[in-house]
Amino acid sequence: MADLQTLKVELGDRSYPIAIGRDLLRSGFDIRPYLPGGDCLIVSNEIVAPLYLQRVTALAKYCNVHSVQLPDGESSKTLAAVQTVIDELVRIGARRDATVIALGGGVTGDIAGFAASCYMRGISYIQVPTTLLAQVDSSVGGKTGVNHGGGKNLIGAFYQPELVLIDTATLGTLPEREFSAGLAEVIKHGAIADAEFFDWLESNMQSLLKRDDEALATAIRRCCEIKANIVAEDERETGDRALLNFGHTFGHAIETSLGYGEWLHGEAVAAGMLMAARLGGLNRSDQDRLRQLIAAAGLPVEPPPVGAGRMRQAMQLDKKASFNTLKFVLLRELGDAYTTTEYSDSLLSEILQSAGGKHDL
Repeated sequence: MADLQTLKVELGDRSYPIAIGRDLLRSGFDIRPYLPGGDCLIVSNEIVAPLYLQRVTALAKYCNVHSVQLPDGESSKTLAAVQTVIDELVRIGARRDATVIALGGGVTGDIAGFAASCYMRGISYIQVPTTLLAQVDSSVGGKTGVNHGGGKNLIGAFYQPELVLIDTATLGTLPEREFSAGLAEVIKHGAIADAEFFDWLESNMQSLLKRDDEALATAIRRCCEIKANIVAEDERETGDRALLNFGHTFGHAIETSLGYGEWLHGEAVAAGMLMAARLGGLNRSDQDRLRQLIAAAGLPVEPPPVGAGRMRQAMQLDKKASFNTLKFVLLRELGDAYTTTEYSDSLLSEILQSAGGKHDL
């Protein structure tokens, strides 16, 4: 397995590896050290399971392997889906030494991880992300949970996996729109923490869009390095981990206002990053570079017409808001982000007007 790269999320006795490589699901990656007991439940969805369930089942052959398939899409990220996973764990008689394997994108990973955190007060789980967004962001760091009608990811837990297994070959079956949505999170990592990586993305975006193996491996590894380092310093988002939410306060409000699934998460974050860049007074040249890179990735550069009032209402329900004060991640310059509750409300209102439309309150 010559192309295997391994990183580590350093969290003391809860540390875990991130294994990155092409065809890891086909080559017989040894996951025995991460399977503590007799039962294993693979949680996937109706799109991914026909493609990769058989391969993951073969990897986990040392256990009694079971599987459950969920509906695809953000609209299925609900407590009902968590209940489905827990019901299956009960049905197979899973004990505390059982393992849940999340096989799919960020939605599947969030649901499966949250179910694992709840069942018998916590059992092991493994992330096998098959979308770019999940590989560079949501599978790393232990954020699990589901949506509520009042807001995105309002119900969940910080719960770390035992292993993140990233097979870059799975990106070959990813629809173009989903792939572009994942590039939003790739761009975000450069924008908040690594100006040189942002430069690299500007030079290599066309290679990424062509799904060049070398370019993908470079981008995925760098994003995982950035996130692993941040999570190791601030697991429960009391400080710098909040920087990973660049564009998300606006982005989550877009998703909530439109209805989950209308825009993909990465699409909403893309527009949200540009709104946040404007709110933070990022210099015009850097704003233009960010806009051009987002556009080059095939992502939206303007919010949808959901209405300024509805956007503001959704933002007040954001998990990062407190005492009616919003917390934003803003940029001093590309590669240098900070969090703040100090911003111009008049400028915020002006920015939200760009989302004005027939849905306004």
